[in-house]
Amino acid sequence: MPSPVIIFQSEEDLDFAVGEEKKVKDWIKKIIRKEGKTCGQIFYFFCTDEHLLNINKEFLNHKTYTDIITFDYVEGKAISGEIFISIDRVKENAKKYKQSFPHELARIMIHGVLHLCGYGDKKPADKKLMSQKEDEALLHLTKSRKPAVKAKRS
Repeated sequence: MPSPVIIFQSEEDLDFAVGEEKKVKDWIKKIIRKEGKTCGQIFYFFCTDEHLLNINKEFLNHKTYTDIITFDYVEGKAISGEIFISIDRVKENAKKYKQSFPHELARIMIHGVLHLCGYGDKKPADKKLMSQKEDEALLHLTKSRKPAVKAKRS
């Protein structure tokens, strides 16, 4: 079984980095444990709309913008995968849903992990459960006074 590791990387020209990385990684691992799973190797790649659109076209044959694409490499209970997130979409969604950017970023980040834990979001009942799981996870993150997930100038 691979050693537990969570990696954050940003597209070369994107002025973005996750702030308080240790706290965010600990939060992600805690949510994985709460789901009865273990953390394997999770790679987050933060990118632009155009970069994620190209991935969407190439690998999923979709010609639309999206906020996240998750590639599942789960083995047994070890949660592993690649999670690609469009920072452009997260910013737009934050405005659309009247949320702060850090809040929306955290939601999208844990959304990918929940997919790796086996939750879907295609059917209305699945979407509702996914949303509940996201809300529960966000409560664990916001128990501290300052937000853990935020943009950091690189």
